[in-house]
Amino acid sequence: MSIDLRPVRIPDFGVPQVRPAIPPAIYETRATEAYRRAGADWLVVYADREHLANIAFLTGFEPRFEEALFIMGKDGRRYLVTGNESVSYAPIAGLADIEVLLCQTMSLMGQTRASKPNLAEVLRGIGLTKGCTIALVGWKYLAADEWTGALPTFQVPAFIVDTLKMVAGDPAAIKDATAVLMHPQDGLRSVVDVHQIAAIEWGAARASAAVRRIFEGVREGDDEFLAASRMGYAGEELSCHVMLATASRGNPVIGLRSPNGRKITRGDGITTAVGYWGGLSSRAGLFADHDDVFLETAKSYFRGLVEWYETVDIGVAGGEIFARTVAKLREGGLDSALNPGHLIGHDEWSHTPIRPGSTETIRSGMPIQVDVIPVPMPDNWALNNEDSVVIADETLRADIARLYPDVHARMMARRTFMRDEIGVDLNSSILPTSNIPLCLPPFWLDSGKMLTLG
Repeated sequence: MSIDLRPVRIPDFGVPQVRPAIPPAIYETRATEAYRRAGADWLVVYADREHLANIAFLTGFEPRFEEALFIMGKDGRRYLVTGNESVSYAPIAGLADIEVLLCQTMSLMGQTRASKPNLAEVLRGIGLTKGCTIALVGWKYLAADEWTGALPTFQVPAFIVDTLKMVAGDPAAIKDATAVLMHPQDGLRSVVDVHQIAAIEWGAARASAAVRRIFEGVREGDDEFLAASRMGYAGEELSCHVMLATASRGNPVIGLRSPNGRKITRGDGITTAVGYWGGLSSRAGLFADHDDVFLETAKSYFRGLVEWYETVDIGVAGGEIFARTVAKLREGGLDSALNPGHLIGHDEWSHTPIRPGSTETIRSGMPIQVDVIPVPMPDNWALNNEDSVVIADETLRADIARLYPDVHARMMARRTFMRDEIGVDLNSSILPTSNIPLCLPPFWLDSGKMLTLG
């Protein structure tokens, strides 16, 4: 596999302005199916500002500043339990026929509790009683080897779990239903509909455009704040904090770091990442115009990325993607710091079928982030090329083209660019959602030159 560094012009794929709205009927379908799969009298979904993805996917609402519960019962009963501040924000929900209930225990400390302070009373008022069964959704769930207790534990604050146990009258009446939404092959959020794909593409396109503005716009003399500000942030909902970090010789580049006032100098390693709901893009390289030794390592990394794109397809096991990507990296003395690929959504990482030995397969409707982070990186070097894609069979691709022709056109244009300019002819199921698909400029002071297949 011959790798070249040559000038590449990234086309203007278009940056979508208005995020596609999820139709109320789709929220209805999601909520109904989640309740059915949960198999309990009540389904309770926990959320807070950090862990909002499950409730946002089901309702279109996510709490700000405080916690919330989305509760579903028999006969289509639906309740949103929020604190003082989110009560006024709740009308944003796209799911119809939700009754909004105040529970001031969900509010920040120091705010009034004069009206509805007791969560147990609120739950009993809804109809949760002794003898009922409850399925609880947290922000993640534990694998079999992580917990051996007689009763399940939950990734939910203790006061929520304790209150539910008290109301139900039996700790064994509560089970963990988080996998209903987050299982890496069958979860409702792991295989999404055409409307969610359109919303995902909106976030991924905008996040990648922001990253492009950074790596093309950074200049000698910039400090990290100025470099990050070139992203042109417009208020999009973030899936994680904005990252930008640099380091001089003798110091590691800390990829998760937020920008500070450090001056960026020639020869520094540099990395940045921007994530909005639906996709994160990251790029890392050398703040220089050339370095022969670094270039050879970058080529080895690029071969691993190409292997990923050429392996992924509907029906391929996650373990195979992991093994083939890592094997290609190791040919160049590299490895993958984390799983080379994971599912995305409102959160930057929900789960992943791409694990060592995993038999879980890639399915049509999966939104995936290509997350191949190479290690080890000596001294102040940094390399990264993260973007998101959607996996779609022929039927789903036709639905995208029919319902969201602009989204489909951008995806097809990105595929053509990757084939004609980068040299990677994707499997028909892969739809790139990034506006900088597989665009890896190793040298940010000559960012118009990118790695391509020869």
